[in-house]
Amino acid sequence: MDFALSEEQTAIFDMAYAFGQEHIAPFAAEWEAAGDIPRALWPKLAELGFGGLYVSEENGGSGLTRLDATLVFEALSMACPSVASFLSIHNMCAAMLDKFGSDSVKDRFLTPAISMDTVLSYCLTEPGAGSDAAALKTRATRTNDGYALTGTKAFISGGGYSDAYVVMCRTGDEGARGISTVVVENGAQGLSFGGLERKMGWRSQPTRQVQFDDCPVPAENLVGVEGDGFKYAMAGLDGGRLNISACSLGGAQQALNQTLTYMGERRAFGKTIDQFQALQFRLADLEIELQAARTFLRQAAWKLDTKAPDATKFCAMAKKFVTEAGSQVADQCLQLHGGYGYLSDYGIEKIVRDLRVHQILEGTNEIMRLITARALLAERG
Repeated sequence: MDFALSEEQTAIFDMAYAFGQEHIAPFAAEWEAAGDIPRALWPKLAELGFGGLYVSEENGGSGLTRLDATLVFEALSMACPSVASFLSIHNMCAAMLDKFGSDSVKDRFLTPAISMDTVLSYCLTEPGAGSDAAALKTRATRTNDGYALTGTKAFISGGGYSDAYVVMCRTGDEGARGISTVVVENGAQGLSFGGLERKMGWRSQPTRQVQFDDCPVPAENLVGVEGDGFKYAMAGLDGGRLNISACSLGGAQQALNQTLTYMGERRAFGKTIDQFQALQFRLADLEIELQAARTFLRQAAWKLDTKAPDATKFCAMAKKFVTEAGSQVADQCLQLHGGYGYLSDYGIEKIVRDLRVHQILEGTNEIMRLITARALLAERG
């Protein structure tokens, strides 16, 4: 059992970190204020192979492992969790097209997604179907040319911004087996968007409802087989949970790094505050939490890469543990900054706000507990 990163993995992390510090971190506050990520950023990330991180090399992707990908998202989140998580969503969509899409879908959507000339959004959640995703109502009715899509998707990152939407919709009866996946291009007739959501965090990435009103979808835009869409969505979520955990880890690590610097400079009662033992113990606790979270995350990623039978359980457990640890660490870093931590100038409060949603999306942490408990009871035999 070897817990060390390989030279190649270390290089992947360092490359992503260097890119983030040069091209993202200096502008993160500006992009948050504008509520927009410049489109010019994505092709630069694609040049590093980050547009199709775990898309197969056969289809033009980087062919990285899920463990490798967590290193990328951890490193980029040290610059901005909001930007890194948006890239994660794009990659989750690209992986679905790589694994399940027809040659036509791959040619028209996956190839430009890898170069990030096409940015993808993932459309599963609806106003009345969040944790109970299989209850979705958006329906694709058969037509002579394909489908007519009607319904509403909620909390969609990139709504009104992305170039194409990977949509889970109902083509059959109620329940998971009646769900299929289609791709809807921006500009399609009947496609519209709700108002920009005002959010606690993730403010640089635009979030809107995505609405379909008898929206025509060509038959060749079906991903995989009719009725298997829910399986595709769930398969993508195992890896998505690892990615969002890595985003929590990176954000929290950056908060701790900044806190260490601040405490070495801030003076009180005649000495720098890092010399007070009570505060040193606080720092130790934060380091222990982050190291435990990192080890757990990488174990879960390894299980997904090796197709271990309990991979889904471990992805759920890691998501619950790492996202909660990340938020707790970031919150304590704000506390150690005192009043300055509450000011936007120091960047800590942004990390606290950005990380909070990680306990909700990609399956709430309550659902992660449910997955874990069900697996535990099943293992009992």
